[in-house]
Amino acid sequence: MNIDGLINNIMESYEQHGGINRSGAENFPNRQNVVSVLQDLQSLIFPGFKYEENIETGNLRYVTGLHVNRIISILTREIQKALLFTVAEKNATVQDIQNSHCYKLAEKVVFALIQEIPEIRRKIQLDVKAAYLGDPAAHSPEEVILSYPGLEAIVVHRLAHFLFINGVPVIPRIMSEHVHGKTGIDIHPGATIGESFCIDHGTGIVIGETTVIGNNVKIYQGVTLGALSVKKDLQDKKRHPTVEDDVTIYAGATILGGETVIGKGSTIGGNTWVTKSVPAGTVLTIK
Repeated sequence: MNIDGLINNIMESYEQHGGINRSGAENFPNRQNVVSVLQDLQSLIFPGFKYEENIETGNLRYVTGLHVNRIISILTREIQKALLFTVAEKNATVQDIQNSHCYKLAEKVVFALIQEIPEIRRKIQLDVKAAYLGDPAAHSPEEVILSYPGLEAIVVHRLAHFLFINGVPVIPRIMSEHVHGKTGIDIHPGATIGESFCIDHGTGIVIGETTVIGNNVKIYQGVTLGALSVKKDLQDKKRHPTVEDDVTIYAGATILGGETVIGKGSTIGGNTWVTKSVPAGTVLTIK
């Protein structure tokens, strides 16, 4: 078979099976663009730490402006795509799509995210401090920022969570799965996480969509905060546990269920399997 024949076969598969994301505004967001914006956002959180930039005292405002303008330009367009796709999925008419005001909504969310950056940075500085104080192997907060995968996963989560709670479809999940691939830490953007959150080591951690985590919580590698059931009709229910303030969860622990509450100040030992609530101040280990 010649090259034209090979190309024809591929073209036929496009017709039969779809799976094409064209470049128009009415199509799905582009993953590469979302990842690019995520890098800009991370550069606003920690200028000069994650990506090579010529940052000096005199040009910090200029560099910040470059990131802000790039975020507004690219992210607004990608959120618009996500919103328009959601509208189109509901069998909307052309007029419905034209009247959906998706661009204005997208722009509004992006400006709100930029406005929230100082508050997100405040929370992340507390996460850095928690990791530094909670790990004897950490020699400085800067080492945590530069090298700890747990912190990177938390940074991306706090950004993705803001978009998630502001009604942005798909894009928060692209962000969370991108960092999941880099770190092995899987945090659904819908999870609610309090201040001074510490992930130590981190590989294999799973935190489900409806998880609620309080302040000053520390979890180790291999922890799962998951659901007892994955039935589709439970999609809009609380399926994942609540972890109150000042809790430590050691490696390999599995905590399941939307009604499961880990009480304040508890310690959950390694490799435990928890499907019922634990009172405040409990130390739970395998017999």
